[in-house]
Amino acid sequence: MLKKLKINPKTLAIDILCDIIGCFLYGAGVYNFAYSANFAPGGVSGLAILTNTLTRGLPFCPDGIPIGLGSLLINIPIILICFRSLGGAYFVRSFKTLVISSLIMDYVMPGLWIYEGEPMLAAIFGGLLAGAGLACIYMRDSSTGGSDYVIITIQKKKPQLSLGAVSIAVDGVVILLGGIVYGNVDSALYGLLMTITYSVIIDKIMLGNDSRKMMTIITTNGGEISTRITNEIERGVTILTGTGAYTGQEKDLLICACSKPEVFKIKRIAHEEDDNSFVMVSSIDAAYGFGFKPHGK
Repeated sequence: MLKKLKINPKTLAIDILCDIIGCFLYGAGVYNFAYSANFAPGGVSGLAILTNTLTRGLPFCPDGIPIGLGSLLINIPIILICFRSLGGAYFVRSFKTLVISSLIMDYVMPGLWIYEGEPMLAAIFGGLLAGAGLACIYMRDSSTGGSDYVIITIQKKKPQLSLGAVSIAVDGVVILLGGIVYGNVDSALYGLLMTITYSVIIDKIMLGNDSRKMMTIITTNGGEISTRITNEIERGVTILTGTGAYTGQEKDLLICACSKPEVFKIKRIAHEEDDNSFVMVSSIDAAYGFGFKPHGK
């Protein structure tokens, strides 16, 4: 059962705006580049493209099942499997994004310019657009559903893994199916190129190359911030006490190791609890211990 959700109108408006922008970019990459070039990137959108291709010419859908509708239908069993891991609040946010993405894919993208050039360029630029769109969505703590649900579920169990690397692993099966459906190796290679491109773009936009980050937060409200990080992000926090050299004021120094997608969530928590907090983000080459790599590896 879903707990009662607190809805902030301003936050909801920003979320919807980011959803529209992100889904528009993602839809352009998938529909206006990949779909028109006859290859399927990874993820549920790739499966929806393949479903559309396989159902063309059927009496009930001569043009094939629309990609957006296909994504919704494919997502139903995935939602049922991953719901418990996702949690109610995250599910509601991402389902909202999924509906917006499906509507934009089916009703907006077909009316725009379609790229009909080289498939390799379609894979590269489609990946750039899709990656930028997904990063915009991820930074609002949401997703487009499908393999994103699976990826987020895996990351909760293996938080040290890169979001881009997990995406490639999960999406590999869909890419191989694309080569089979279209009957040539090139389709699979173009799908792989687009998937790698948007995975790299996601990682680049969401704070660089390394999936492990260390956040240092200087604040006068360390107790509330650390409690929220522990409860909402499920990350451990070390609290130290220090004194500002200029002001002489005693402050809390919070240290937290986290994965890259969690940086924006922790930064948001720090700002909400103390808008005067000082937040530093740094990359670390490796993290060992609970929630990260086991010692000795």
